[in-house]
Amino acid sequence: MKIRVLGSGAGGGFPQWNCNCRNCHGVRHKTIKATPRTQSSIAVSTDDRNWLLFNTSPDILAQLHAFPEIQPKEGVRDTGIKAIMLIDSQIDHTTGLLMLREGKPLDVYCTDMVKQDLSTGFPVFKMLEDYCTVNHHPIPCDGSSFTIPGIEDLRFYTHALKSKAPPYSPHRHDPHEGDNVGVIIEQISTGKKVYYSPGLGEIEPHVFAAMQETDCVMVDGTFWTDDEMPSQNISPKRAREIGHLPQSGEGGMIEVLNKVKNTRKILIHINNTNPILDEDSEQRKILDTVGIEVSYDGMEIIL
Repeated sequence: MKIRVLGSGAGGGFPQWNCNCRNCHGVRHKTIKATPRTQSSIAVSTDDRNWLLFNTSPDILAQLHAFPEIQPKEGVRDTGIKAIMLIDSQIDHTTGLLMLREGKPLDVYCTDMVKQDLSTGFPVFKMLEDYCTVNHHPIPCDGSSFTIPGIEDLRFYTHALKSKAPPYSPHRHDPHEGDNVGVIIEQISTGKKVYYSPGLGEIEPHVFAAMQETDCVMVDGTFWTDDEMPSQNISPKRAREIGHLPQSGEGGMIEVLNKVKNTRKILIHINNTNPILDEDSEQRKILDTVGIEVSYDGMEIIL
């Protein structure tokens, strides 16, 4: 199984277009050792030809241009994208659907709650009806398994996470199962597994169990501290308030991942304010010491 990181940043990417925080200023002016990142998405395949795309960020076109394996190979119009799975209905994970409108009907796998958001508050599915159309395939929220036609040798297990729907959602303040899911991706022939969850606000028992049973975890790396944005006068909202478990502090992601043994640990969906983007920072050294990796655009994981 090959996992390709198409984008590793949080909403807005890095540097964010209108941000002059230490990180964004530093990467623009080359005063820190850091690498730009587009907004988070991954692609998975077992044959380097047929790819399942997880989320479609606003940066999808640049991500596809940088990824030869998924580009056209046969005929006048072609793509290696066989299907798309949406983890949630956040704008930075779904806007890229509009960039894929020139193709054939899009086979999109997502929960009924995500479909509802993308048919009402942000009606992307309806908008695409006059272009490529969307074939919706519902996915479970209880951890049960399913396969996807055209995606060979892979099985998926999706479970609900405690999370809020996006700000635009009609049920923003009325959370439902399926607003956000985590997924175990298993290669059937080898038994190798990866757990993918770019948005984690709470480590529920089934989430920790999923981390323990997989060979690699790719999880929420948005913020270093709970007060990261308030402390930089960027926003009054704290990390946990908007559904992201910070890395540091009691009960943080580092503490959680330190309890997970014999598993490769990778952070994804990293906000532009997070000091781990500075490769020479003390925070990055802490991650290096405990064996937690920081994903980057173009990173490939082979299991």
